[in-house]
Amino acid sequence: MNTFERYVLNEILPFLFGALAAVITLLVVGSLEKVIAPLLAKGANPALVARVLALNVPEAAAQALPIALMFATLLGLSRLAADSELKSALAAGIPATRLFRPVLALGLAVTVLAFALGEGLVPRAKTEARRVQQQIVLDNPRVLGLNAGQSAVLRDSLGRAISIGQILPGGELRDLRVVTMQAGLPPREVITAASGRLRPGSTVLELRSGQRVTYQDARPVTVLTFQSGTLPLQDTGTELGAEGSSDLNPIYEPLPALIARTNTYRAQNISAPADFTALHRKFAGPLAALALAFFAVALAVFSFRSGRDLGMVWALLLTFAYYATFSVFRIMGENGALPGALAAYAPDLIAIAAGAALLWLTARR
Repeated sequence: MNTFERYVLNEILPFLFGALAAVITLLVVGSLEKVIAPLLAKGANPALVARVLALNVPEAAAQALPIALMFATLLGLSRLAADSELKSALAAGIPATRLFRPVLALGLAVTVLAFALGEGLVPRAKTEARRVQQQIVLDNPRVLGLNAGQSAVLRDSLGRAISIGQILPGGELRDLRVVTMQAGLPPREVITAASGRLRPGSTVLELRSGQRVTYQDARPVTVLTFQSGTLPLQDTGTELGAEGSSDLNPIYEPLPALIARTNTYRAQNISAPADFTALHRKFAGPLAALALAFFAVALAVFSFRSGRDLGMVWALLLTFAYYATFSVFRIMGENGALPGALAAYAPDLIAIAAGAALLWLTARR
């Protein structure tokens, strides 16, 4: 790498680190802003909430790296052009296209780093974040949103609905009802308990002073009473994401497991758009760094040749446009409106096509 290329990288890297910090902050706070304040207001442990925020940083970093690289490249090359340093390089016999080599090399490094984060750190961090979210509820059940006179519904490991009629100070639960439903039929089993409590440090619900009634054709068959019992919970209402689902998003699963499952779906002709989209996003997300680096340099060369200055505003607008495009295609893929491969790679292909068009227009000048 020659002096000119090192100089270009030295111009871009400070912007990259600054943009990365800003985008990570926006992604983390933006995804959790609707739950942080309510959790703290309901008495959640601030240290646990802060830990959940920290565990979301690896995912935000993997998503932010390609976007931050494009933003930094646009700003860095724009500053070089504004200070006439690109003109000086041209006067010294260095073509503007020499900008591609250092930026694409940086894009390749960012691609490898984003893939390593997505496959190595992100799945472990998301699993740990779910465990901490569960601990938030177990430490203080008020974060379920229950106050005196209110109710909530949980779910046990067998999929049975658990209705909680009331929560008292200190986490005491009252008027619990566990119902085993049958599709289109009356309940098969109903368990009631006068009181209960989430066992600290576990996902076990303790029941006290209860009754278990089984039914056949809506008629009671057996009636048993008990002084105490336990139920392992599947869903404790601890999901802090917008989805509110107890299932981990397939994008957070290790690549070998996701490949094996999608191969099974493909062999059995099962439609699972979210899984197929997630599989392709495993590669398309990191590769976005190379696509956006190519687009940013092409745009910088075009702007320099046409005598236009990109500046901060254009860099922000283009960064937002890519993120919006990525989000739209992701949603369409996960909902089956587009094939998973197209939904995942479309934003990258659009960036490459736009960069190629800009280079073609530059060559015609």
